[in-house]
Amino acid sequence: MAEIIAGVATSHVPAIGAAIDLGKTGEPYWQPLFRGFEPSKKWIADLAPDVVILVYNDHASAFSLEVIPTFALGCASEFAPADEGWGARPVPFVQGHPELAWHMAQSLILDEFDMTIVNKMEVDHGLTVPLSLMFGQPEAWPVKVIPLCVNVVQYPPPTGHRCYMLGKAIRKAVESFDRPLRVVIFGTGGMSHQLQGPRAGLINRDFDVNFMDRFTGDPESLVRLPHVDYVREAGSEGIEMVMWLIMRGALEDRAKEVYRYYHVPASNTAVGHLILENPSLPQQRIAETRIEFGMPQLDRQPEDVADEVIV
Repeated sequence: MAEIIAGVATSHVPAIGAAIDLGKTGEPYWQPLFRGFEPSKKWIADLAPDVVILVYNDHASAFSLEVIPTFALGCASEFAPADEGWGARPVPFVQGHPELAWHMAQSLILDEFDMTIVNKMEVDHGLTVPLSLMFGQPEAWPVKVIPLCVNVVQYPPPTGHRCYMLGKAIRKAVESFDRPLRVVIFGTGGMSHQLQGPRAGLINRDFDVNFMDRFTGDPESLVRLPHVDYVREAGSEGIEMVMWLIMRGALEDRAKEVYRYYHVPASNTAVGHLILENPSLPQQRIAETRIEFGMPQLDRQPEDVADEVIV
C-alpha cells in the first residue's frame, strides 16, 4: 500500500522564489534564510519520496472571485507554472500523479469532504517556492506532485479543525491505495504576516514559536484556535497557517519533529519550517535540530537581525 512517511511545513514567500530565480541566494540578505534549508534538501534527497501532496493556497492565478473552491485537488498529469504578472517562474512543469489523486478524490468525497476536482490548473509561487526550497533547481522535479489548493484568501476559510480532519482523511485515502508509494505531505503558508492596512508588516515571533512548539505534540490545542485569533495575533495573512494542520492531521499522532527552522528577514513575512517523521521510518534522517534566526523584538528594524542561535 501507499504510505505517508513524513511531513514538511514551510512558508511560501514569493520573494524567495525571485531570489532563487535571480541568483541572489548567496547575498548577505538572503544567505541566512537559504542556509536554514540546506539540511532539509539533503534530508529529502536521502528520503527519495515517490509523491508529494502539496497543500498551498492560490494567489488569484488558477482561481478568482468568480470561483472560490474551499478545497481543490489537482488530478491532472501536469501543471504549468503560473504567470503572476511578471512571467512564469523558470522552473520545471509539475508532474502530477493522476491515479493517486483520483483515488484520493473518491475516498475524500465518500468520507464527506466536498473536494473540487481540477483537471487543468496553473500553479503559482504557493506551490513552486516550497518545491524550490526543498529540491533546489533541478531540470525536472524528482517527485510527482499532487496539488491541494485551500481557500485562505476570501472569507470564510476552512477552520483549523476541518483542515486537521481533512489531513486524517487524506492519510486514510493514501493508505488504501494499492501501490507501494512513499508519500510526503507539505503544509505551506505563513507564518505571521500582514500585507495591508495599519498593521502591514506585522510579525509576531512569540505566536509563531508557540505555534511551532505545540504543532507536533499538542495539535489538538491548535485545532481549536478560531479565525479571529489568527488574524489578531498573526495578521490577516497568518490564517494561512491552518494549511499546516492538514499536514499534521495526515501524520500519525506519534510523529516526531526532527528539524525546525525559523527566520525573520527584514521584510514583512516570518519564515517557519518544520520536518516531522512518522514512526514507520526506520531511522531519523536529520539529527533533531532547531535553528532560529530572527529579530530580538517584534518592533524591529532591518539592522536588528540576530545572530544564528542553535537550541
